[in-house]
Amino acid sequence: MSMELITKLREMTSAGISDCKKALDASKNDIDKAVQWLREKGMASAVKRAGRSAKQGLVHSYIHGNGTLGVLVEVNCETDFVAKTEAFQTLVKEIAMQIAAVSPLFITRDQVTEAVLKAEKEIYKAQLKEEGKPEKVWDKIIEGKIEKFYSQICLYDQIYMRDTAGKQTVKNLIDEAIGKIGENIVVKKFARFKLGEE
Repeated sequence: MSMELITKLREMTSAGISDCKKALDASKNDIDKAVQWLREKGMASAVKRAGRSAKQGLVHSYIHGNGTLGVLVEVNCETDFVAKTEAFQTLVKEIAMQIAAVSPLFITRDQVTEAVLKAEKEIYKAQLKEEGKPEKVWDKIIEGKIEKFYSQICLYDQIYMRDTAGKQTVKNLIDEAIGKIGENIVVKKFARFKLGEE
């Protein structure tokens, strides 16, 4: 299963990486059947709403403990009515707390610049060379390391902090909310401030 196929399915459905992998496994890499599989598993509402405009929502501030850590986050939905609901407001608070706790640098992997990726790959190459790994396996190992890197620095790819099983991503959490609330939901931007950090 190629990363290109997984990326294509993610773009088509907005589903999480693990869900895309499962869908492609179940459909023997048939992209149309994979989309159908995701819809049958409850991703349909998120898929249908992903393209809809989300310009309402909330800007929420979260200050941690004794005031040494703070987060400002803008989360958008489609209507002012939904922005005022407890379900949406709870989701926004959870996202703010996730940002405070896990410190992402980007919202989605699309925002990670080529320069950042290139620098990271160079580090991995140097490590693999140092470890004496054969060069022919470097690409495969680096691909796995980049996936892990995304799960650390991209909010949507991070494991949701309250998921003790370590399987639900923040993107999965948002998709579930989309299914329940019935509107597209997008994290627009955030800023994280820690006292003394540059």
